[in-house]
Amino acid sequence: MKGFIYLLFLLFCCSCATVKTLDPPKNHINISHQGQKSYCEEIPRVYSGLSYNFCLMYGEPSKRVNIGSSINGIPTVLIDTVFSAATDTIVLPYTLMTQAEKGSIKVN
Repeated sequence: MKGFIYLLFLLFCCSCATVKTLDPPKNHINISHQGQKSYCEEIPRVYSGLSYNFCLMYGEPSKRVNIGSSINGIPTVLIDTVFSAATDTIVLPYTLMTQAEKGSIKVN
Protein backbone atom coordinates (compact mmCIF):
# COMPACT_ATOMS: atom_id res chain seq x y z
CA MET A 1 0.00 0.00 0.00
CA LYS A 2 2.86 2.39 0.77
CA GLY A 3 4.32 1.73 -2.66
CA PHE A 4 1.00 2.53 -4.32
CA ILE A 5 0.67 5.82 -2.42
CA TYR A 6 4.27 6.71 -3.29
CA LEU A 7 3.58 5.98 -6.96
CA LEU A 8 0.47 8.19 -6.91
CA PHE A 9 2.44 10.98 -5.25
CA LEU A 10 5.18 10.65 -7.88
CA LEU A 11 2.66 10.79 -10.73
CA PHE A 12 1.00 13.91 -9.33
CA CYS A 13 4.35 15.64 -8.87
CA CYS A 14 5.58 14.88 -12.38
CA SER A 15 2.40 15.56 -14.30
CA CYS A 16 2.03 19.25 -13.67
CA ALA A 17 -0.37 19.78 -16.60
CA THR A 18 -2.95 17.57 -14.91
CA VAL A 19 -2.44 19.25 -11.55
CA LYS A 20 -2.90 22.69 -13.15
CA THR A 21 -6.17 21.71 -14.79
CA LEU A 22 -7.88 19.64 -12.09
CA ASP A 23 -9.60 22.60 -10.43
CA PRO A 24 -8.56 25.88 -12.06
CA PRO A 25 -9.75 29.11 -10.44
CA LYS A 26 -12.87 30.60 -12.04
CA ASN A 27 -12.95 27.72 -14.59
CA HIS A 28 -10.19 29.47 -16.56
CA ILE A 29 -6.57 28.62 -17.34
CA ASN A 30 -3.83 30.47 -19.18
CA ILE A 31 -1.87 28.36 -21.65
CA SER A 32 1.24 30.02 -23.04
CA HIS A 33 4.86 29.16 -23.61
CA GLN A 34 7.58 31.81 -23.60
CA GLY A 35 4.99 34.54 -24.11
CA GLN A 36 3.30 32.81 -27.06
CA LYS A 37 -0.42 32.14 -26.49
CA SER A 38 -2.29 29.00 -27.48
CA TYR A 39 -4.96 28.98 -30.19
CA CYS A 40 -7.17 26.71 -28.05
CA GLU A 41 -10.32 28.35 -26.69
CA GLU A 42 -11.29 25.62 -24.23
CA ILE A 43 -10.20 22.17 -23.11
CA PRO A 44 -12.31 19.31 -21.75
CA ARG A 45 -11.84 18.30 -18.12
CA VAL A 46 -11.57 14.63 -19.14
CA TYR A 47 -7.87 14.06 -19.93
CA SER A 48 -7.27 17.76 -19.37
CA GLY A 49 -3.53 17.26 -18.79
CA LEU A 50 -3.11 15.82 -22.26
CA SER A 51 -5.29 18.54 -23.75
CA TYR A 52 -3.24 21.17 -21.93
CA ASN A 53 0.01 19.82 -23.41
CA PHE A 54 -1.45 19.63 -26.93
CA CYS A 55 -2.72 23.20 -26.62
CA LEU A 56 0.72 24.21 -25.40
CA MET A 57 2.14 22.98 -28.71
CA TYR A 58 -0.75 24.47 -30.75
CA GLY A 59 -0.06 28.16 -30.41
CA GLU A 60 1.52 31.21 -31.90
CA PRO A 61 4.78 30.41 -33.69
CA SER A 62 7.95 31.22 -31.83
CA LYS A 63 10.80 33.19 -33.34
CA ARG A 64 13.24 30.97 -31.47
CA VAL A 65 14.52 27.82 -33.13
CA ASN A 66 14.58 25.74 -29.96
CA ILE A 67 11.44 26.32 -27.92
CA GLY A 68 11.14 24.52 -24.63
CA SER A 69 13.64 22.78 -22.46
CA SER A 70 14.77 19.20 -22.77
CA ILE A 71 16.27 16.44 -20.67
CA ASN A 72 18.84 14.41 -22.59
CA GLY A 73 17.31 15.61 -25.86
CA ILE A 74 13.72 14.69 -24.89
CA PRO A 75 11.40 17.73 -24.67
CA THR A 76 9.91 18.14 -21.20
CA VAL A 77 6.42 18.53 -22.67
CA LEU A 78 6.73 14.97 -24.01
CA ILE A 79 7.79 13.66 -20.60
CA ASP A 80 4.94 15.55 -18.93
CA THR A 81 2.47 14.18 -21.50
CA VAL A 82 3.34 10.59 -20.55
CA PHE A 83 2.89 11.25 -16.83
CA SER A 84 -0.23 13.35 -17.45
CA ALA A 85 -1.84 10.50 -19.38
CA ALA A 86 -1.32 8.18 -16.42
CA THR A 87 -2.56 10.72 -13.89
CA ASP A 88 -5.53 11.71 -16.04
CA THR A 89 -6.56 8.05 -16.09
CA ILE A 90 -6.37 7.83 -12.30
CA VAL A 91 -8.52 10.93 -11.78
CA LEU A 92 -10.99 9.99 -14.53
CA PRO A 93 -13.98 9.46 -12.19
CA TYR A 94 -13.50 12.95 -10.72
CA THR A 95 -13.04 14.65 -14.09
CA LEU A 96 -16.11 12.93 -15.56
CA MET A 97 -18.23 14.32 -12.72
CA THR A 98 -16.81 17.84 -12.95
CA GLN A 99 -17.14 17.86 -16.75
CA ALA A 100 -20.84 17.09 -16.37
CA GLU A 101 -21.30 19.71 -13.61
CA LYS A 102 -19.07 22.60 -14.74
CA GLY A 103 -18.34 21.97 -18.43
CA SER A 104 -15.05 22.57 -20.22
CA ILE A 105 -12.22 24.82 -19.01
CA LYS A 106 -11.84 28.18 -20.77
CA VAL A 107 -8.35 28.99 -22.11
CA ASN A 108 -6.56 32.37 -22.16
